[in-house]
Amino acid sequence: MDTPPDIRLTGLVKRYGEVAAVDGVDLDVQRGEFFTMLGPSGSGKTTTLRLIAGFERPDAGTVELAGDDVSDRPPFARDVNTVFQDYALFPHMTVGENVAYGMRISKVAKAERERRTTEALEMVRLPGLSRRKPAQLSGGQRQRVALARAIVNRPQVLLLDEPLGALDLKLRQEMQVELKSIQEHVGITFVYVTHDQEEALTMSDRIAVFNHGRIVQVGAPAEVYEQPGNEFVAGFVGVSNVLERDGRRFTIRPEKIRLLEAPHDGLHTEAGVVRDVAYAGMVTRYLVELERGGELQVVRQNLETSSSEALEQQGRAVTVGWSEEHTYAIPKDEEEGT
Repeated sequence: MDTPPDIRLTGLVKRYGEVAAVDGVDLDVQRGEFFTMLGPSGSGKTTTLRLIAGFERPDAGTVELAGDDVSDRPPFARDVNTVFQDYALFPHMTVGENVAYGMRISKVAKAERERRTTEALEMVRLPGLSRRKPAQLSGGQRQRVALARAIVNRPQVLLLDEPLGALDLKLRQEMQVELKSIQEHVGITFVYVTHDQEEALTMSDRIAVFNHGRIVQVGAPAEVYEQPGNEFVAGFVGVSNVLERDGRRFTIRPEKIRLLEAPHDGLHTEAGVVRDVAYAGMVTRYLVELERGGELQVVRQNLETSSSEALEQQGRAVTVGWSEEHTYAIPKDEEEGT
């Protein structure tokens, strides 16, 4: 008999007055996946997470965990834990007491609590900090404590609601790598909510893109990025260009387009003018207005180009080229968010 998915959502609906925050979501998350729900503010991703956790009850549809319908169960009766952006640590407790809190409530023996707390803190690279208070820790360390507290009981599913949103960019990038490593080590199913496309692409086994309360595409990061299902996905997951040529509507990523010094066999080429240049250190971003209509964002690595050389390109006539294999067709009648 096939193992049921750790999470199965069927026809899930949640309304607030006349607004359907979640509007008919169907989704399976397999055991051991790092699964990300990605979308802009108000797209339904956080409400879907709260329905899985039990903080909200669906108006229609079901939530199943490992094959059991838990739609009407309260949060404490579901084998899930949630990590929030604000950490939700008890300030009067030490780090060790915070991590062990759930086990103490569950009447786990003291020696076992201490062993598992030590193990969890080592797993999140905070050994020896069990006696400190949360106020004595950095934001990144507090987030690690919240993670240790959530995984110490080894729940079936760990839900993470934009947990890195309060961290600065460098620490956030470090924690992305750390979270993926921890998830692979413990083997718990992670369901991660974010509006940050880079986070989703960096960490996920699969991504569900949300818009207007619905899932508009599910796939592996490379699939969602390279083969967007519609114009909304193409524009939201990274930067994409949409062009219409000869009755065909397609998308192409800025990094797939070349600025050419001379004609190039095997590429589709078009003439244009550089209307804007943005030098960004490792790369320069060019906005090219095409003679045949439309405009393209082009990204070029600054392998040998200085800032002044890049900025001198503004106003110049250029030829751009791309390989047809890097384009992805979008139906002309596709509407945003459907």
